[in-house]
Amino acid sequence: MGTVQKTYREINEKIRKGQAVVVTAEEMIGIVKKKGPAKAAREVDVVTTGTFAPMCSSGAFINFGHANPPIKASKVWLNDVPAYGGLAAVDVYIGVTEPVADDPLNKIYPGAFEYGGGHVLHDLVSGKTVKLRAEAYGTDCYPNRQFEKNVTLKELPYALLCNPRNAYQNYNCAVNMSKKIIHTYMGTLKPNLGNANYCSAGQLSPLLNDPLYRTLGLGTRIFLGGAQGFITWHGSQHKPEAARLPNGTPKGPAGTLMLMGELKEMNPRWIIGASLQGYGCSLVLGVGIPIPILNEEMALFTSISDADIVTQVKDYSFSRPEPIREVTYAELRSGSITVEGREVPTIPLSSYVRAQEIANILKEWIQKGEFQLGEPQKLLPSIPWETEQAPAATGKAASK
Repeated sequence: MGTVQKTYREINEKIRKGQAVVVTAEEMIGIVKKKGPAKAAREVDVVTTGTFAPMCSSGAFINFGHANPPIKASKVWLNDVPAYGGLAAVDVYIGVTEPVADDPLNKIYPGAFEYGGGHVLHDLVSGKTVKLRAEAYGTDCYPNRQFEKNVTLKELPYALLCNPRNAYQNYNCAVNMSKKIIHTYMGTLKPNLGNANYCSAGQLSPLLNDPLYRTLGLGTRIFLGGAQGFITWHGSQHKPEAARLPNGTPKGPAGTLMLMGELKEMNPRWIIGASLQGYGCSLVLGVGIPIPILNEEMALFTSISDADIVTQVKDYSFSRPEPIREVTYAELRSGSITVEGREVPTIPLSSYVRAQEIANILKEWIQKGEFQLGEPQKLLPSIPWETEQAPAATGKAASK
């Protein structure tokens, strides 16, 4: 498609010299509308994206240092939140959805889930002291059976955020058609279509700006939790074969990312423990991905607006298994949608304002030469797609 062709090396050289043209995905909509994809591709080098939302499939690998005498920890708790000790000696993995050991869960429904793995990670990144407790069965080389100490993130020998599934490429809009309130990972849903909850930054969302993963893969450098991180591979539940619009964007849940970054470099503003009533614990995480404009195709992909992206309205009470209707993100962000002839207020679980902030932070990092693009060594699994079938971007303004 077209004649504009750039390389990562060329763009990174421009970044190094302070000559790269960097815009956010929100800004790119107007640029392509005004100048067209060919001219936009020649003029713009990088488009930045962002999302800030609950990302349950997250956690951290932690090494807490050898005890004296040494211990081969089989059970470990951090602030009484269980961590998985089946790795080696003093290596553990803590998942963000793990609740504190004595949490009443949903025994008194709906449970509050006030503290879990995500809160532990936020406390560590905030510089707080966390109580570590370990138990073991004892061996000749690891005789210690119990170990306790207070730790801070700075004191830990190793702490790596490693998330199996983040930055979902689109997701359902959730409603409740039953006669009783329900509590879900999409938040609390009122009965009789009382609200419609959605979770995406739409036109700013990373994977919606590179819908076919042309620039995403092993080694892509990203904004993660306020620091620089990396895509390490596709995430669990990666589904590139999902139904798509002619512009390449999926109509529902599709691609996912496995992400990694140094926990010690992160900022507590962008990694926050969450409690979802009646469902469980989670982590609200900031992710931003720079999209290199290698050609006209990427200029076109990054110019999608909320009016160009759709998702499915689904009933989370399971009264109706098939989608009820399809809506655009422009409709969702307008504040209400029509479902079954009824006007239903829409509620975002993700923060568009924070997504804007992430995209602008990433833009500033690149403009200052503090962040260079990471060329992926292997692209994420995708599907065959003829770019020529994608129509020119509408450039419709986002609903505010």
